[in-house]
Amino acid sequence: MEGIEHIVFDWGDTLMRDFPEKPGPMYSWDRIEVFPDAADVLKKLGEKYTLSVATNAGVSDTAAMRKALEMGNIDQYFKNHYSSKDLGVCKPDPQFFLRICMEADFCIDKSVMIGNDYNKDIVGAKTAGMKTILFNHAGAQGPFELADFQIRELKELLEILL
Repeated sequence: MEGIEHIVFDWGDTLMRDFPEKPGPMYSWDRIEVFPDAADVLKKLGEKYTLSVATNAGVSDTAAMRKALEMGNIDQYFKNHYSSKDLGVCKPDPQFFLRICMEADFCIDKSVMIGNDYNKDIVGAKTAGMKTILFNHAGAQGPFELADFQIRELKELLEILL
């Protein structure tokens, strides 16, 4: 993917599995689950790109997200951490993505958003001017015309971005 310097990952159901039946913030759950290959993929991508993680999770602010990422042993790969609670704007509002890129000091067109929710992650990011990769691990049926790429496993990111 030409010209990319900054990768923004969605958190829930992209890096770590979201269990909607569990109450409260993820770090307080009795179990957490990192998606297969996440640590290896983040390590390799982090050697070439600046990595950020962002969430719309209603019960988690940035500090709560970081606790869960630390429990999953993947927090160390991210330079920047953002939550809609702390940004004051939610996905799919393009301002969510524009603020992340502004705060991370990257041009929007040099950034790519990777997320599992087409409407929240992909449509909003594309409208803001980012490249987009839909992590369609559940195999949902499209059309997903605003996604530049669609993957089923995180390790596919290495083929696209390296």
